[in-house]
Amino acid sequence: MSVNNPAAETWLARYAHPCDWHLPFPPLALTEMFAQAAVRHGPKPLVDFLGRRFSYAELYAQSRAFAAGLQALGLVKGDRLGLYLPNVPIYVSAYYGAMLAGLTVVNFSPLYTPEELAAQVKDSGARLLVTIDSAALLPTALKVLDATALEQLVVAPLGTMLPPLKRLALALLGRKALTPIPLRSDVRRWESMLGHSQPTSVPLDPEHDLALLQYTGGTTGAPKGAMLTHQNISANARQVVAIDPKAGQRDMIMGVLPLFHVFANVCVLNRTVAGGGCIAMLPRFEAKQALKTLQRVKATAMPGVPTMFQALLDHPGMARTDFSSLRICISGGAPLPLPLKAKWEAQSGSRLVEGYGLTETSGVASTNPYEGEERVGTIGQPLPGTRMKLLDREDPSRDAPHGVPGELAIQGPQVMQGYWQRPEAAAAAFAERSDGRWLRTGDVATIDEAGYARIVDRIKDMIAVGGFKVFPSQVEAVLLQHPAVKEALVIGVPDPYRGESPRAYVTLSGEASGAELKDWLNARVGKHERVDQVVVREALPKTMIGKLDRKGLREELGL
Repeated sequence: MSVNNPAAETWLARYAHPCDWHLPFPPLALTEMFAQAAVRHGPKPLVDFLGRRFSYAELYAQSRAFAAGLQALGLVKGDRLGLYLPNVPIYVSAYYGAMLAGLTVVNFSPLYTPEELAAQVKDSGARLLVTIDSAALLPTALKVLDATALEQLVVAPLGTMLPPLKRLALALLGRKALTPIPLRSDVRRWESMLGHSQPTSVPLDPEHDLALLQYTGGTTGAPKGAMLTHQNISANARQVVAIDPKAGQRDMIMGVLPLFHVFANVCVLNRTVAGGGCIAMLPRFEAKQALKTLQRVKATAMPGVPTMFQALLDHPGMARTDFSSLRICISGGAPLPLPLKAKWEAQSGSRLVEGYGLTETSGVASTNPYEGEERVGTIGQPLPGTRMKLLDREDPSRDAPHGVPGELAIQGPQVMQGYWQRPEAAAAAFAERSDGRWLRTGDVATIDEAGYARIVDRIKDMIAVGGFKVFPSQVEAVLLQHPAVKEALVIGVPDPYRGESPRAYVTLSGEASGAELKDWLNARVGKHERVDQVVVREALPKTMIGKLDRKGLREELGL
């Protein structure tokens, strides 16, 4: 089964090239997208950082100055530049500045250990790394500078980005939070990179020149660098703007997702630049600060992962927060539990829609509509310009039989070019067929008659129980209906008779024992889906953006 979005004609009416499914978003470099936004919205704020505002014109000028500084150091088109940053204003300047110099940006998580950061610096071949003088980041960056072929480290003082009172508080009370910037020839202060003449213009081919190497979280094996072009990312940003029925109205988006992650890179940063909005940027997610910021700036939109929305609901400040400005919340990164959706919408009064995407699709491939018919429990319809198909799980050269779940496959302008220096992995990620090249997602799904897709589970997460296939997410969905269950993960554990048995791990919001939950669950699922235990824990492992981590749980348990 293959599907386009039936609503695409309405969404694409605002574009000039709606003649074919892959042509509604003409080639556009991210540098040109930012330049156009700076001209249109120059004095308007692009970033609100803890109360201090940075305009489009200011950040564009700083991006150009940084590009000139990079060129003065001898960096040339195609070189890689790493960003080892939390959500701070210079992320914007460094990101677009690198691209103005013709470089490819590589995002590195601020949570990486020195070993993890060094491995990805080596794999990407990054020549220069940008970070801040945080005690949590700078020592790690210096270790990697000494241990790899990295040539330069650029360090921005956090205090220079803060509002005056917060800058004073940091100077007086936050000395332990900062690390002095060392005097070394291979370490440069951010401001020293900005004093050069105008940058030399670098011609870019949006459809072929790489804007970003975005490393996958990966469910198995080492992370791979998805190669994303300027067109991949700019098209995805424009797709996200296109589905917003309130596009062009006041737009203040909560920037609580980490910008190093592909979800926020498109759905917070680039989507906001494309649409002319403002980002209420927070250096990290913390529920109290997020609620206060949301009310202070009168946010209109908030993307997040399910655990973020749960954390906000759990915070006592939730009941005192004014959500009247909030038009839409978007959940991605992990399945959205239906009880969580219902509770959030009841308490906030804002709609919480579920979307879907991968690193390999630049961030977003489908979503439920912001207004109109929503099909709860689905990942919605494909974005305009995007096609989805179900492939036979055993033979991807064939379509899945009608009415049978298949592997979800995607075509669209946002689909990556391949994996950095891993041609074999890239070849395996695509199904080359007579009807084109399809990205294989590894997710088992169904698609209904209106084009709404429903993820059944990850192919690699399926549990083989005596010849039957068990989908962990289906068992988790039942378990989450119990009023005492807050979070749940189900994995397969070795079973000498059946091969594997499902086992559930939960955290609680009420009183219940593992034995009670096991009996309650097993009475509500198929015989082959029954768990051998329900293990109650204080916490479950989460990924760097806060979604529950089934792979991490297996690693903890040595499975």
